[in-house]
Amino acid sequence: MKAVRYHSYGDSDVLVHEEAERPEAAAGQVVIEVAASAFSPLDLAIRAGLMREVFPVAFPHIPNYDVSGVVVELGEGVSGWSLGDRVVAFLPATAPGGAAEYVAASAELLAAAPREVDLVDAAALPSVALTARESLFEHAELEAGQSILINGAGGAVGGYAVQLAARAGASVTATASERSAERLRSYGADEIVDHTATPVTEALAGRRFDAVLNLVRTDPEATARLADLVADGGAFVSTTGPGPEEPGRGVRTAQVFVRGDAARLAELVADVDRGELRIHVAERRPLSELAEVHDAAVSGRLPGKTVLVP
Repeated sequence: MKAVRYHSYGDSDVLVHEEAERPEAAAGQVVIEVAASAFSPLDLAIRAGLMREVFPVAFPHIPNYDVSGVVVELGEGVSGWSLGDRVVAFLPATAPGGAAEYVAASAELLAAAPREVDLVDAAALPSVALTARESLFEHAELEAGQSILINGAGGAVGGYAVQLAARAGASVTATASERSAERLRSYGADEIVDHTATPVTEALAGRRFDAVLNLVRTDPEATARLADLVADGGAFVSTTGPGPEEPGRGVRTAQVFVRGDAARLAELVADVDRGELRIHVAERRPLSELAEVHDAAVSGRLPGKTVLVP
């Protein structure tokens, strides 16, 4: 089969589109014929070796831990799944990933793919939608009637976070460029702050929110300024780094390390099929261009969630 692999840590030039052995299903696993996998920023840090103590990988490593496809092989002991089932999965970041024509995955990680969405685009759902859900409801403990600021709402996690927060009955203020504004309004954002026109903390000076979800890499000073936008007793949640150690005023802080959860992923899929959650894919690209996608992400030229098709 064809796969993109890297045989050592390094820059994007270590990513090679090459022949690799097709995986076989071990006990408790299935083999998925990949419809698409999704690029995630964490893949950059893992590939560069910056996360080797947290996410050690065996070489050669196949990246892309979000995947959609069709079950083509069942391992011993697998039940509940059949050949031909359309599935999505959030794979462990250290396991062989979906940047290939086939991938082996634990059956416990699978959820049925959305029926109402192209199977290729379904690869854009698993880890980012789970991150948004965990951030809002497990860490921020967001409830109807509360207010939330989502910083970086134009990105993949942000789009799901806006939708989930609005559906939960929260008042949503989202930061994004004008390029994403119309889409976020259609998702239910009550207010858009164009961060390219005015710094967020300046535009929102004097206001407070029950929760702030930070999806943007910020230095400690900027992080502290964002945390100051949280109301007394509220929550500051970040996917990109820790919050201030002592924010005061009873403000809780949490850093999100999303976990795979097939049951919750299945619930998100059901939301998609009911038309209550929309999947946004900025672009589809052939798997052979994965190195170019990495470069575009590093330079800030990636337009949004990108899925790779074998």
